Amino acid sequence: MDGCFACDLLAGRQELPGGTIHRTALWAVEHCVGPVGLGALVVKPVRHVTRVAELDDAEAEAFGPLLRRTAAIVDELIRPEQVYTWLFSHMGRVPVHIHWVVQPATTEAIDAVGGHGPHLVAGMFKREEYPARDAIDAFAEHARAAFATAV
Repeated sequence: MDGCFACDLLAGRQELPGGTIHRTALWAVEHCVGPVGLGALVVKPVRHVTRVAELDDAEAEAFGPLLRRTAAIVDELIRPEQVYTWLFSHMGRVPVHIHWVVQPATTEAIDAVGGHGPHLVAGMFKREEYPARDAIDAFAEHARAAFATAV
């Protein structure tokens, strides 16, 4: 869908740091373009969907294993104390293309913003510190390799 940031990233109409990390006919995994830290990955349907209830049966069936696999890869590559998975679906109070952020929650990040859970995410957005492009590119290469070898 033209004008949808998530769709524009999928179609190459917007620059995507790190490029596509993993893609199936139904789902894509990319590095998050938001300020939630290096190694935060986005899992989103390829089809433009704004509500979980809009997922078709094939998308819903494929989602759980992909989310688990993505979280395991973040765990393996970052070694955080925890991996958060959270749904994002609003921009400016308008429902947008749903996407799950798979975010490493490290002690360093929690200490830097002074909170964990939703406080970590809110604090990171408030700080607006984005990972360096070369670090995202390097992480994406490692993540692509991990997806290629993961079962």
